[in-house]
Amino acid sequence: MSIQASHSFYPLPGGIHPSENKAQSLQGPIRQAELPARLIIPLTQPGFAQAHVQVQPGDKVYKGQLLASGNPVTGLNAHASTSGTVVEITEHAVPNMSGLPELCAVIASDGQDEWQKLPPLDPAETDVDTLITRIHDCGISGLGGAGFPSHTKLRGALSKVHTLVINAAECEPFITADHALMREHADEIIKGIWLLLQITGAGKCLIGIEDNKPDARDAMLKAIEDAFDDRLSLVEVPTKYPSGAEKQLIWLLTGTEVPSGKITIQSGIMCQNVGTARAIARAVLHGEALVSRITTFTGAALEHPCNMEVLIGTPVAELLAQCDLDESRLSRVISGGPLMGFHLPHADLPIVKITNCIIATTESELPTPAPQQACIRCGFCTDVCPVNLLPQQLFWFSRSKELEKAEQHNIMDCIECGACAYVCPSHIPLVQYYRATKAELREAKEKELKAEYSKKRFDFHQQRMEEQKRQDEQRRAERAALAKKRKQEAAAGGEQAGGEQAGGEQKEAKDAIKAALERVNAKKAARAAKASQQEQNDTEPGS
Repeated sequence: MSIQASHSFYPLPGGIHPSENKAQSLQGPIRQAELPARLIIPLTQPGFAQAHVQVQPGDKVYKGQLLASGNPVTGLNAHASTSGTVVEITEHAVPNMSGLPELCAVIASDGQDEWQKLPPLDPAETDVDTLITRIHDCGISGLGGAGFPSHTKLRGALSKVHTLVINAAECEPFITADHALMREHADEIIKGIWLLLQITGAGKCLIGIEDNKPDARDAMLKAIEDAFDDRLSLVEVPTKYPSGAEKQLIWLLTGTEVPSGKITIQSGIMCQNVGTARAIARAVLHGEALVSRITTFTGAALEHPCNMEVLIGTPVAELLAQCDLDESRLSRVISGGPLMGFHLPHADLPIVKITNCIIATTESELPTPAPQQACIRCGFCTDVCPVNLLPQQLFWFSRSKELEKAEQHNIMDCIECGACAYVCPSHIPLVQYYRATKAELREAKEKELKAEYSKKRFDFHQQRMEEQKRQDEQRRAERAALAKKRKQEAAAGGEQAGGEQAGGEQKEAKDAIKAALERVNAKKAARAAKASQQEQNDTEPGS
């Protein structure tokens, strides 16, 4: 239960110090967003296993009711964010970098907001597998980054983690959702951390927070002291972007460098966001599915920037209106921060589980990027890269489509923080080049895997056909040998029968000749006897 001294952390290589622009959304407490008339809830999680839809249009649903079930290993469940009626299940635009639509359930709210919760669990009497199953059932995902399913991450960490790292840095400009959460719900965060320690078996927990959040730091320290758990330490680190990136924060807190191509769990460390910890506490202790999150609404085009707890699926346009959007000043709407976020094509897109910030900016606040110019080889991008890459070389390889060279220079280790593009005097959108190249590399890998799989299937088919051919030839040879044997046996039997028949015929012929001779001799004897009788009669007297 401590705040570690500033000399206990390790210096972060590279990094930048952009204008924070955080104060405007922290002027008041977290607001509760108004209940929308319509919700657009994504049913699938891009990049993960597809979910199976459990409802149909016309169904009555309650808040927290399962809409789509994900695979227990890698899938993510989706739940109704309020009570109402399922109007339709259709493809709908959602905020993502690809711009592709996703399968969504459109729910018309009945205004009652009636919950359907699971029974609360007592952590002291619940085994680890049941706790992880509850996290899966409630659809908990990472709330600070890519939205990776929390139950999948936890199952992979069992018996492998010695240190739990809680990410409370929130380093990107404009975003204050985690700051507000720590300031007002530190006790729930600590309960979630305790559950994470129980599940992973980690021996210690380091909570990394930037030194520009003194009120959040104090609230978290008070909650740690109330928990009476000496495994917890709050570590205050210097404000520097991107100290909140997972591997960078782990380096800052532990001095452990996660090897290229490896995940943090393979180094015995697991990182979780403070919002995720709170969601886990609500799921286990209250039986609540993840149907809402705290999101920052900020930017010079809003009259009242703030942090709001919003229902997943609420259209962005409605929430901006609740913050008094001045459309005459609006330049563009950004989902996420100004460095890693992306521009929304329109505001009729829903809040999703990873939407931590919406910026309604003006042209003067975040000017449209200047036209790209030629690289002047200044090297600023290399100086600020937190992953110690060579951004300039990666740019050349990306632009010339030299994918193999880009991969050899570890482009897949790029965290797309945007620090290189931020300092580039030539206004080159470096991250866009890197993203495109990484996508092409992933596509090439997928094609390679598919080709390898197809080759294995072809080879297996060939082996099976050759084996079938060999077996057919063997069967033909066996049949031919059997036929030959039978023919030989038949021939041998025929000769024996023929010999017996010939002997019989010869005997019959001899018997016939003998009988004929006997008949001839009999006739001769008869004629001789008749002639002798005639002579005798002729010689008798008186004849």
